[in-house]
Parts: sequence; C-alpha cells; structure tokens
Amino acid sequence: MPLLHAVNGRSLSDGFPSDAGELLVGMGCFWGAERRYWQQPGVWVTSVGYAAGHTENPTYQEVCSGRTGHNEVVRVIYDRTQTSLEALLKVFWENHDPTQGMRQGNDIGTQYRSGLYLWTDDERALAQASQAAYQTELSAAGLRQITTEILPMPSYYLAEAYHQQYLHKNPNGYCGLGGTGVSCPIGTGVYSDSE
Repeated sequence: MPLLHAVNGRSLSDGFPSDAGELLVGMGCFWGAERRYWQQPGVWVTSVGYAAGHTENPTYQEVCSGRTGHNEVVRVIYDRTQTSLEALLKVFWENHDPTQGMRQGNDIGTQYRSGLYLWTDDERALAQASQAAYQTELSAAGLRQITTEILPMPSYYLAEAYHQQYLHKNPNGYCGLGGTGVSCPIGTGVYSDSE
C-alpha cells in the first residue's frame, strides 16, 4: 500500500493529475521546505527524499555522513491548471538563502545545499532565468552570489516514513527555513516565462 500524505491524504507515489508537473527542490533541511510547499495553491502532493548523490537507496544516516553526495530534497507534484513552475520557483528563491553553498544557517553539509532539479531543458532554462533575475535583486541588496545547482532530474529516493510531513506530525519540530528578505521579481512583471 502506498504511503499517503499526512495532510491531504493523497498518495505520495501515484494517482497524480494527468498534466501534473514535478520538480525537486533542495533548500536545506527538508522538513520546513516541505511544509512551505504543501501549503501552496495548486500543489497536489509533496514528499521528502534524497537526490543528486552517487549511491542508490541511501538512508538518512548515510546522507548525513556526507559520503553519499545526496541532497535533502522536497518532491513537489503540482497541477499545471492551478499553478505554474514560475510561482513555485518564486517560493523556492524567497524561502531559503541560495548563497550559502553547502549549508543553510547552522545546518552544514552537502545535504543542505541549494538545488533545483527539473525534467526538461525548457524548465531548466526558466529556472536559470529566474536565478539571474533573483541574483540582480540580491546583488542590489549587497548579498553574495547564488550557489544553487540547477540540474536534470536525478533519481529520487523517498526518505523514511517518519520524515514525511514531519512538521505536521511534530508541530513544534525543528524548522531551519529562512530567506534573505529579498523579494524575487518573478510574477511581478519584471520577469516572466514568456521572455
């Protein structure tokens, strides 16, 4: 029996809308990032897992060792009729600090790096354009260069059940999510995916 999302009851692995979109985001610790995404309009279901490493089926302990190269990621399945990749990229950029390299705040290690993983060249081009637009805003605010990796969709390994929707199950649990305070111009007319 497939795992069900603890908030909306949907399957984490199948039964998605026929025109569903998918992306993986790495924003530091995946607990807070997952909560931010399951709260977004048009998001069908979220799950947390590991991606962009060099071993198969890693465990949390193996990922935390730093020896597998995996990133803690959120898998976001969204309904293209209800939201857009552009809107979800805005959430990505504004809700973590993409300039910190292999860390987010006090969380240090390869699994906490900023990353976007997408299926198509067009999606990656949109992500790269959004990065350039956000870099302009960050630079104007005197902040550093973005270190986010934007890569083709890697293998995704679902994390252990207790990590799924962790902050729903543990409302007072740790959330290291934090942004730069700089707004991303996506969706404000400064940038659009039609450019």
